Amino acid sequence: MKTKRVLMTLALCLVLGACSKGKKTAGKSYKIGVNQLMEHKALDDVREGFQEELKNLGVSFELDYKNAQGDVSSNSNIIASKFAQDKVDLILAISTPSAQSTLQATEEIPVLFSAVTDAVGSKLVKSNEKPGGNATGTIDAADVKEQLEMFKKLDPKIKTIGIIYNTSESNSEVQIKEVEKYSKELGLEVKVAGINNVNDLPQSLQSLVKKVDAMYLLSDNMIANSISVVTQILNENKMISISAEESQVKGGALMTKGLSYKELGKQTAKMAKKILVDGVKPADLPVEKAEKTFLAVNKSTLKALGISEQNEIFKDATIIDQLEIGRASCRERV
Repeated sequence: MKTKRVLMTLALCLVLGACSKGKKTAGKSYKIGVNQLMEHKALDDVREGFQEELKNLGVSFELDYKNAQGDVSSNSNIIASKFAQDKVDLILAISTPSAQSTLQATEEIPVLFSAVTDAVGSKLVKSNEKPGGNATGTIDAADVKEQLEMFKKLDPKIKTIGIIYNTSESNSEVQIKEVEKYSKELGLEVKVAGINNVNDLPQSLQSLVKKVDAMYLLSDNMIANSISVVTQILNENKMISISAEESQVKGGALMTKGLSYKELGKQTAKMAKKILVDGVKPADLPVEKAEKTFLAVNKSTLKALGISEQNEIFKDATIIDQLEIGRASCRERV
């Protein structure tokens, strides 16, 4: 009987010890540094989705958000070095240049990247399946062929599409290769215009629209940051635009069947929990593609282009009211 009581006491201690350990893990607060290339809707959505999902997952954290203001050579490197010196628990690098800067600064701190198109080509990981270092994350590679097919569904007369992009972004070059790969198969000719300065954007775009029937908008940071300028020029020229992602449609592009960067941020947060709480090493955590895509169309742009909402291609689309988004933004500021 005495032996039985001893065994029961030992078992109870083990249970209490396990519970205590669980509470300690759940109660720990993690320091997370965010190295973000610049402020625009797509990158902001990643960060907001990341924070929102971490809270939903019950992870206690302190976020140190830094914005490089588009300056990779100086600001992004300084931000990464500071996080390495502070020995934060994890660094979230939003954009390819931010991830590259961060990996130059540390080989020890776990790094999660997002809003990256080609993690292998950008030398962030050895392979998507087995990253092999201290970094892993989510990529925003889109189904380019499916998006290009929408041009013909919108207007069978479209034969030439234009692309304007930032020549310093490796992500954009990867996307252009994908577009060129599928365009011939779909009977589309592609004309590209590369720029290296946002000041060159209006003139280059005005010149390009005279040579094409429609525009394909890449997931490009310079374009995303200037989406209102881009879409204003396109609408003035009555030009159809298909975007690689949802946030540009909210900014005025006609439509997409692409990813939501906020959802991508949430997906990245689940990976953060695995690293911080569950103890999984980035080297053993495969790079993930966006789990969800969305068919979305901009209501204001439809009206500006004189296209009917009754078109079969919009049947299952989410109709985005840009005016309502603007009013909501004003209410938030007030």
